[in-house]
Amino acid sequence: MALYNLLTDIDGVSVGHVTDLTLGSGVTAIVFDEPATASGTVLGGAPGGRETALLDPSMVVQQVDAFVLSGGSAFGLDAAGGVQAGLREIGRGFTVGPVKVPIVPQAILMDLLNGGDKDWGLHSPYRDMGYAAFKAASKEPFPLGTLGAGTGATTATMKGGLGSASMETRNGTRIAAIVAVNAMGSATVGTGPHFWAAPFERAGEFGGQGLPETFTPSDTALRAKGIDITATTIGAVVTDATLTKAQVHRLSIMAHDGLARAILPAHLPADGDTMFAAATGRRELADLAEFIELCHLATVVTARAIARGVFEATALPYDDAQKSWRDLFT
Repeated sequence: MALYNLLTDIDGVSVGHVTDLTLGSGVTAIVFDEPATASGTVLGGAPGGRETALLDPSMVVQQVDAFVLSGGSAFGLDAAGGVQAGLREIGRGFTVGPVKVPIVPQAILMDLLNGGDKDWGLHSPYRDMGYAAFKAASKEPFPLGTLGAGTGATTATMKGGLGSASMETRNGTRIAAIVAVNAMGSATVGTGPHFWAAPFERAGEFGGQGLPETFTPSDTALRAKGIDITATTIGAVVTDATLTKAQVHRLSIMAHDGLARAILPAHLPADGDTMFAAATGRRELADLAEFIELCHLATVVTARAIARGVFEATALPYDDAQKSWRDLFT
């Protein structure tokens, strides 16, 4: 199985997107062929999520059927219901007596103020979008930038978007990240083209700019969207390793390390930064040393995915829409 530097490099994982440029929002569904051991960590001060409490290692449910990343703020939480409906159609779910209940944790980001048409009437469109994202889920390579959950994403300085990246341990165990970058802060240094994640870049995947030769106080000064708005960077890291729920929880924490290396500042009071993690159990780790390496790679792929999401983004088709990295630097 070839590596495409995407979440679908993990065997047993499909990804589907719905993108609505008129709405200025979208949904991304991450669907597991078989229930995956899962956990997650919320470090932002203004999160929005569904079924996130059950991801705590102390909770009974160990596995999930899918993750959902969505725009729409709290309205977007309807998307998990659509994915859940699709899973129920095919007989998936946690068994409770004669009933199966699909387990679908979700995180949302705030994209209600980006210029899109949010006058959707009585019910939000996100449940139908979630179902469509589930039906579109595929193991094939997918594009990055302004699509799916990253459609309406913005940052303090330029258009955000959906990014992904993957790596292997020295023994061949795979780990990948997918992130919708809608940060309160900035993914780039100061007003220039350099990404904070530059030390982790592989093969020029986000422009090969490296870091600036020198840093000024202005480069590290606070750049944020404002105080009367909320943001959020949301995503997931997934490995093909066999892990316990506690170990998967550790991966989600390490993913937040990558978030903090790629965005300045991160985890603000008005951010809802949330990282899920899952293990498909297709491969046994060699030893504790390999798990430690996997934790390190969770940090690296998350940082790279964030930079790729911003680098690949295109501006929304509205007057006064936030410009993209390419608009500013190419």
